[in-house]
Amino acid sequence: MLSFDEALARLLASARTVSEIRRLPTLAAAGRVLARAQQATVNAPLLDNSAMDGYALAVADVPRLASRLPVSQRIPAGSVGTPLQPGTAARIFTGAPIPAGADAVVMQELCEHADDAVLINHLPQVGEHIRRAGSDIAAGSEILPAGLRLRPQDTALAASVGIAELPVFRRLRVAVLFTGDELRMPGEPLPPGAIYNANRFLLTALLQSLGCVVRDIGQVPDDLPATRQALRAAALDNDLVLSSGGVSVGEEDHIKAAVAAEGRIEMWKIAIKPGKPLAFGQIGSAGREVACIGLPGNPVSCLITFLMLVRPFLLKMQGVHPITPPSYRLRADFDWLRPDARREFLRARSHADGGVEIFANQGASVLISAVWGDGLIDNPPQQVIRRGDRVRFLPFSALLN
Repeated sequence: MLSFDEALARLLASARTVSEIRRLPTLAAAGRVLARAQQATVNAPLLDNSAMDGYALAVADVPRLASRLPVSQRIPAGSVGTPLQPGTAARIFTGAPIPAGADAVVMQELCEHADDAVLINHLPQVGEHIRRAGSDIAAGSEILPAGLRLRPQDTALAASVGIAELPVFRRLRVAVLFTGDELRMPGEPLPPGAIYNANRFLLTALLQSLGCVVRDIGQVPDDLPATRQALRAAALDNDLVLSSGGVSVGEEDHIKAAVAAEGRIEMWKIAIKPGKPLAFGQIGSAGREVACIGLPGNPVSCLITFLMLVRPFLLKMQGVHPITPPSYRLRADFDWLRPDARREFLRARSHADGGVEIFANQGASVLISAVWGDGLIDNPPQQVIRRGDRVRFLPFSALLN
């Protein structure tokens, strides 16, 4: 049985990053993975501008408090003033360019406007309340690294320096299929022994949250020839085949044998709890190999193995980096005195005071534990946890995107 770290390393070594690049309008690029680093095309700010609503003036023209200066012009944002006449001030607004001849801005709260003049009740310093051209971003500097999953603030930054299009990797195409004669869809009658197919909803949403194109192959009967046929169909024109159920050692579990028959198995059984039965291999399709990952059928096992193993595999295929999720050291508000020999991922809920508790029932089928919690505790093999110990906490907010 492979350790968790060995399994993850093998998966990542097998992940092939997509090579096709698309150019998208910056307005449509959020959520996509940036294929090439981007540099600023202009300075930001483009010109010296005012950081405040107030009065632009020359410091030398304010030798004392209550200096009176005629107001020679008004400069709103979006317009450019004329050179400042000596001994005058310009009414100026936030973001407006500083006129030539001015070297400071006095905020309006420190001034008194009187007819066509202004009283300056402050002794300004050169450069006060002036945002210098290029002080935020210099033209030619890198603003967005390759491998970044573009967030709203990233596309806004690109737009702010005039980038109209962004090069992004194409979306991954992932085929999903579900094994188990006992599975039914919500809304269908539920005969004795049947269960609802929660994993279909789980995996579809997880893949969509990562920006994948999901191709649902549907439910596959517990039959080896049918499973092989489904895998062949799923491998056509897809980057990954992802299945749920059928990876254990029962007589009705056919995923491992089907993958071996259609290609090869590279990995099976991982020292992770929940989620030990996981099959990874390659399926031959039209002269190429397509990765296939078979996840356990228990919903929590399916969720944990996806988040901890499939997610980083997909991120590498997408060209995302870094792929390691952020984690935090929190105080255990519980005892865990009978740890497993496998790496455990415990469903947990964090508290504002820096503590964390676990759900009482950590069973692999107890999906409500993942709804109750807001993350996972990553517990090494055989690691006893006592109340007050520091534990590694992985928030779902970092794992679900």
